[in-house]
Amino acid sequence: MEKETIQTFETGPVVRDAALERALVRKLDMRVLPTVFLIYIMNYIDRNGITTARLKGLEQDLGLTDLQYSIILSVLYATYCPAQVPSNMALNYIKRPSLYIGGCVVLWGLISALTGVTQSFRGILACRLFLGIPEAAFYPGTMYMLSSWYTKKELAFRSAILYSGLLISNAFGSLMAAGILGNMDGKRGIRAWRWLFYIEGSITICIGLLSMWLLPDYPHNTRWMSPEERRLAQVRIAEDAGEADKDNKEDTPVHGLKLAAMDPVVWAFSIMNIAQLLGLSFVNFFPTLTATLGFSTTVSLLLCAPPWVFSAIVCCLNAWHADKTGERFMHVSGWWWGVMAGFIIGLSTMHIGARYVSLFLMACGYTGFAMTLVWVSNVVVRPPAKRAAAIGLVNGIGNLGNLMGSYTWKADWGPDYHQSMAISLAALAFSTVLSAGIRQFLLRENRRQDRIEIDANRVDEAARLEGISFEQALEKRKGFRYLY
Repeated sequence: MEKETIQTFETGPVVRDAALERALVRKLDMRVLPTVFLIYIMNYIDRNGITTARLKGLEQDLGLTDLQYSIILSVLYATYCPAQVPSNMALNYIKRPSLYIGGCVVLWGLISALTGVTQSFRGILACRLFLGIPEAAFYPGTMYMLSSWYTKKELAFRSAILYSGLLISNAFGSLMAAGILGNMDGKRGIRAWRWLFYIEGSITICIGLLSMWLLPDYPHNTRWMSPEERRLAQVRIAEDAGEADKDNKEDTPVHGLKLAAMDPVVWAFSIMNIAQLLGLSFVNFFPTLTATLGFSTTVSLLLCAPPWVFSAIVCCLNAWHADKTGERFMHVSGWWWGVMAGFIIGLSTMHIGARYVSLFLMACGYTGFAMTLVWVSNVVVRPPAKRAAAIGLVNGIGNLGNLMGSYTWKADWGPDYHQSMAISLAALAFSTVLSAGIRQFLLRENRRQDRIEIDANRVDEAARLEGISFEQALEKRKGFRYLY
C-alpha cells in the first residue's frame, strides 16, 4: 500500500500506511491485552473465591445458613450494578483512566484479602458490599477504553481476549483454589479458606499497581506513545465512524447519561442482558454443579478447569470470526442455544458423562456475553459521553440478572437442580427473542441512515484529523452503518 500524507492543522503531517497502523495496533495489543487479561482473571477469582471457600468450611466456620450464603453472594451486586453508570460517566471525564482503573484494582484486592479475617456473617457481608464498588469500574470501564482505541472491525477480538480472562479465571481459579484448599489448611493456625482470600487478594494488589503503568489513557494523552502515534490513533477512530471521537461542549457526562437513557435500543440491550445473565448465573455455582458428579473436593475443582479453557478458546475464535464478517446477532445469541441444550441434558439425566458434557455447553454460553458490550459499542458510537453511559447502563442493569441468579441455584434444589435449569433456560429463550428484535431495529435504522441528522462539529473535527475536506468527511459519515 502506498503511503498517504494527511495534512493536519496542529501537529503537521501524519503519514499513514498499513505498516504504520499495524505497528500501532501491535504496540497496543502487546501492552494492553495481557494486562487486562490478567486483571480480569483476578477479578473473577476474587469475586468467586467465596464459592470455592464454601467447599472447605466457610459456612461452618462463620455459622452461615443457606439463606445467609445466598445473601452474601447477591449483596455484591447491590453495589456493583448501580456503581457502574457513575463510574463510566466519571471515566469519560477523568483524563488518566490508567490510574483510575489501576487504583480500583488495588482497592478490590485489598478488600478481597480482608475477607479472610472476617469472623461473622456481618463481617463478610460488609466485605462483599464494599467489594462491588471498585469492581464496578473495571469491565465497563475497560470496554469503553478499548472502544476509544480499536475500530469496529478490531474491537470484538480484543474484547474476547479481555473476556477470556474471566473464562480462564474459572479454570485457573479452581486450580489455584485446589492447591490452596488442599495444602494450606491449618498452616500457622489459619484455615485454608482464609489463606485463599489472603493469597488471591495479594496477587491482585500487585497486578493493580503494575497496571497503572501498563494501561493506556486516551489516544490524545497516553504517555508511552509518541505524538505521531497519538495522532494516528485519533485519525483511525475518527475515520471508522465518520466523526471525531470527541465530545462537544454540551456533551457532559450527565448529558451523555440523558442521551443514553432516552435511547430505546440501550434499554433493549439492558433487558436482554438481565435475561442473559440470569440464564448464565450458574457460573457462581459451577464448583457446586461439578461436585454433583460425585467426586472429592479436589477432583471436583480440577474438573472445573477443562470446560472454561475450552470456552476461552471458542470465545476468541467466535470474536475473530465476528470481526471478519461484521455480523453480531448470531455471534451473540447463537451460543445461548448451546447452553439451553446443556440444560436439557441436565434435566434429562444424572449420568456422569452426559452431565459433564452439559457443563462444557453451559460454559460456552459466555462466548455470547463477551460480544454484548462490543455490540453496544458498535451501535452507540457517538458522542463518547453517551457511549460511556450506555456501556455502564447495559452492564450495570444487566448484572441484576446475576443478582436474581444468586437465589436461583438453591441448595434445596440440588443435586439435580431441575428448577434452576428450567428458570435459566426460559431466561435465555427470552433473551434470544430480544436480540432478534434489536437486529431488526438496526436493519431498519441502516435503511434510514441517509436521512438522519448529522453532527457537523464532529464531522468537521474528523475532516481536520484526516486532512480531508468537510464534504469528503460528510460522505464518509453518510456511509456509516450499524453492525447487526
